[in-house]
Amino acid sequence: MHDGCSGAFESGKQIVDKIRMMGFNATPLAAPLEIDCSNCHTNFQMEMMESQCPDCGMVYAVTPCHSHSSEFAKAAGVNY
Repeated sequence: MHDGCSGAFESGKQIVDKIRMMGFNATPLAAPLEIDCSNCHTNFQMEMMESQCPDCGMVYAVTPCHSHSSEFAKAAGVNY
């Protein structure tokens, strides 16, 4: 599913599952990421490795290796 820090995930759900399994989902990011929600187009600050859009509940996740850029944050699904 994941090859070190290659970022080789096929979906946001895989990222969420991986960081939950590793216990990183509640880890704060070094700097918040600006996210434009793909579901409702609300802009919000992603502050944890797993965060939820405050308007629609779309769950986003990013791995520790890629937590420096919002381009690596992937949507997993509403209330995933």
